[in-house]
Amino acid sequence: MTDTPLLAGLHVVDLASFIAGPAAATVLGDFGADVVKVEPPHVGDRYRALSRFPPNPRVEGVNYPWQMDNRNKRGMALDLKAPGARPVVERLVEWADVLVTNFPPRTRAELGLEYDDLAPRNRRLIYADVTGFGEEGPEAHLPGFDVTAFWARTGLMDVTRGRGAPPVMNAYGSGDHPTAITLFAGIMTALYRRERTGEGARVTASLIAEGAWSVSMWLQAVLVGGKGPRPSDRTDPPNALANVYRTADDRWLLLAFADEDKQVPLFLRAIGRPEAARDPDCADTPSRRRHAAEIAALLDRTFATRPLAEWRELLDAAGLTYGVVRTLEECARDPQLLANQILVPIEDGATERHLTIDSPVRLDQVRKVPPRPAPDLGEHTDSVLRDLGYDDAAIESLRRAAAVD
Repeated sequence: MTDTPLLAGLHVVDLASFIAGPAAATVLGDFGADVVKVEPPHVGDRYRALSRFPPNPRVEGVNYPWQMDNRNKRGMALDLKAPGARPVVERLVEWADVLVTNFPPRTRAELGLEYDDLAPRNRRLIYADVTGFGEEGPEAHLPGFDVTAFWARTGLMDVTRGRGAPPVMNAYGSGDHPTAITLFAGIMTALYRRERTGEGARVTASLIAEGAWSVSMWLQAVLVGGKGPRPSDRTDPPNALANVYRTADDRWLLLAFADEDKQVPLFLRAIGRPEAARDPDCADTPSRRRHAAEIAALLDRTFATRPLAEWRELLDAAGLTYGVVRTLEECARDPQLLANQILVPIEDGATERHLTIDSPVRLDQVRKVPPRPAPDLGEHTDSVLRDLGYDDAAIESLRRAAAVD
């Protein structure tokens, strides 16, 4: 394993806001790229304020979402609308290997930040653009968040609700972060193409495309004439052996038997009901589907007789596949997440070493950059400008013109 970061020397300009675009830039930074986070002066990326709004937990003195999605970056405060900012933008484009944006099409055009505006200044530029609803069509201009474009718009929010229950808000960022990985993959593909051709490229990703990909198995069924599955009801499930059950100590177990012919007899012995294997209602898969509600009721009564620890011991001994519905507090100290370096320490010099979540892309032969604190607003403006060739007098001139802060 080499100590030199894989993407050392790669220059990235992050013009995006909120989560999907900046998180893609964060993954590039995890592999050693020099990422410059560009924000408007005074207010910055509005994502800085998200942890102050419910249902997000508030942690005094820690802006945890900002740290999560903007670690390992330098911070620059630049007013893209200021007349004096355009030369800075052009130098950033000439310096960059990758530029990440999520401006709506109209805003990109007004700011002169379309791919066709910037590519002539740097023919090797990888221009990575993430949108809510894609680049074309009647809704391309609409702003999109993961809850609107990824969850609500693609059917995911409908199929993940309980039958008879209204749709619920999903965990914030749960559509943004997969979209960020898609954008990262597109960027890396474009960089590979650049190695072969010498030319840059435009990379696109969208929340709506990511949502459709996430629900694609069932959406594909509808495309070929099938009917989408109804919202779930755990008391009357399509399959009682792919369902959740409450234990005596108020915990939840998820059964997930892929090879029922092999696993059902083992399961029935484990729960102390081996005679049920001879019941016609449980004899084969079609019978178990027809009688799923009765089987679910039986399993509800059965699992309610023992605490989670005892059920885990029995199911593990039988070699059965199941999951425990974990709380976030349990995940935060899960030895499996720690052993696989999914949770890693932030190198912030503090006495107490806070943990953060590593990005999920791994190469055994490549060492990632340890997570460092996310930048304060405009923390590195001057150093970035010097890298672009500005001297102290020119920097002061930009500041007087309110182009930078």
